Amino acid sequence: MTDKPAEHSLDDLTVGLTQQFTVKIHELMVSDFADLSGDHNRLHMDEAYAKTTSFGKRVCHGMLLASFFSRLVGMYLPGKNALYFSQTLNFRSPCFIGDEVTIKGEIMEKHAVTRTITLKTTIHNQANVCLIDGVAKVIVRE
Repeated sequence: MTDKPAEHSLDDLTVGLTQQFTVKIHELMVSDFADLSGDHNRLHMDEAYAKTTSFGKRVCHGMLLASFFSRLVGMYLPGKNALYFSQTLNFRSPCFIGDEVTIKGEIMEKHAVTRTITLKTTIHNQANVCLIDGVAKVIVRE
């Protein structure tokens, strides 16, 4: 991950432009997110319980995964000039501890008058299975 956000202006951004990064989901992320969010559901936290479910093992919080869209917008596309104002989420498949996920955004629309971009947002696992998809709307500040 870069510590310095990209500095795309509205003029720099074009329909079809994509950015992506990968993250490995580990135990500490899940436990930290549970503490931060207060969601200690047994499906996320209790291996013995999770083994008795149709998933067969602990499932990563969907909102933990979705939080990576904030990094995508705030650090990469557009980065420094972003004002994130809308995100839809469709949870497609589960994510498990140890999965490596790729977070991707693609500009689908650009509106100069309102200074907004619309991004198709996706998260896929290492087997290229879609875990989450949705649409983000972002104001590109001057």
